[in-house]
Amino acid sequence: MQRVASLFIGQGMIARVLRSASWLMIGYGGSQALRLASNLILTRILFPEAFGLMALVSVVTVGLSLFSDVGIGPSIAQNRRGDDPDFLNTAWTIQVIRGFGLWALTALLAWPAAQFYGAPELLIYLPIAGAGLAIAGFNPTRIETAHRHLLAGRVTVLDLAGQVIGLAAMIALAVTTQSVIALVLGGVIQAAAKLLLCHCGLPGAANRFRWERAAAGELMHFGKWIFLSTAFWFLTSQGDRAILGKFVPLEVLGIYNIGYFLASFPMLLGHAVNQRLMIPVYRGKPAQAAPENLRRQRQLRSGLTAAILALLIAMAWAGPWLVQILYDDRYLQAGPMIVMIALALAPAVITMTYDQAALAGGDSRGFFLFSAARACLQTGMFLGGAAWFGLAGGIAALGLAMLAAYPVLARLARRHHAWDPLHDAGYGLLALLAGSAVLRWHWDAVTAMTAAMSPS
Repeated sequence: MQRVASLFIGQGMIARVLRSASWLMIGYGGSQALRLASNLILTRILFPEAFGLMALVSVVTVGLSLFSDVGIGPSIAQNRRGDDPDFLNTAWTIQVIRGFGLWALTALLAWPAAQFYGAPELLIYLPIAGAGLAIAGFNPTRIETAHRHLLAGRVTVLDLAGQVIGLAAMIALAVTTQSVIALVLGGVIQAAAKLLLCHCGLPGAANRFRWERAAAGELMHFGKWIFLSTAFWFLTSQGDRAILGKFVPLEVLGIYNIGYFLASFPMLLGHAVNQRLMIPVYRGKPAQAAPENLRRQRQLRSGLTAAILALLIAMAWAGPWLVQILYDDRYLQAGPMIVMIALALAPAVITMTYDQAALAGGDSRGFFLFSAARACLQTGMFLGGAAWFGLAGGIAALGLAMLAAYPVLARLARRHHAWDPLHDAGYGLLALLAGSAVLRWHWDAVTAMTAAMSPS
């Protein structure tokens, strides 16, 4: 134990990686635990259609955020000027302008979205939700600076505190209003709480409005491909709900949203750690510089994959029982959905560390090409699978799309000295064996759900 504890001590790369990874896992695990607790409370106060409506609000707001992301965080993490006040203040100025632009777009899109989904409530809810995007634009760049230097502890605590405030407000508003407006306003309050806490609680100089042409040029040059990549990431992360929102009742969409929330928890935890951890690792200890660096990267990748894949398989196994214990009978169909979604996400978990090597090397174009290929494959396959085989076909397409995009990702990883085919083959075989056992165990529930959700 003393030897293990000693690895976390000091200012070396490994110690900072381990501490930062631990804080990121604590932060994301705590965040999801809070979301689950509030979800359990809110499902007893509100109704399944409320979560379907909120899923549609999220599709629009998350979509706008992704379609306008210029990569401020990755730019600060990888750029040689990532600690320069002029560079940081220029980045913050761009971030603020973007936030207000997003707010305006949510207001403009409210009517078309309400018409497309046949949900007139979106006329009110979307502009309110957009205010949260404007508030988040003022978040200090000290958040990204802390992650750049693998110092995630204080940021994690403040982020969790802001979430506690937002979720408490959401529950109080739900009791008072019995309406979806509670979920929308709770998100805005959470954004405001995080801004205030990070502004007061993080060390360093406060941001000021600044426009340095050279810094703006660097940010835009790197960010143009991030902008396109995150636009396609919208299709990857929200495309399933955007498609289902048109073709299934709000009640079914609400149940699917709960199933996806539980099933995707391990993968999203992995992404949270991967995005904050791997760029500094790849940048600080490039594999081509020394064999020891390559060995360390492989150890880190293997450990991350093993932990997240084990959580994913466990979630697939326990999903139906979790739903039976935690939710009432209206949400039982979420159980077999969890089984299928968790297994479909396994390929993405196994390969999730590779794309960050491209960003660490400044290759945002390569990152974009992979994101575009994956998004187009997933969207097309999900739409076809859902149309021909119902919801089960769409879910299966999530996993098949990642397998189809693997050659593009492998080529990108090889270019940046990160590809590890033995890792992929070993964990792929393990996921196939464990997934087959889980699917066989829950076969009756999965087939019943598939029959109920198949196209008539």
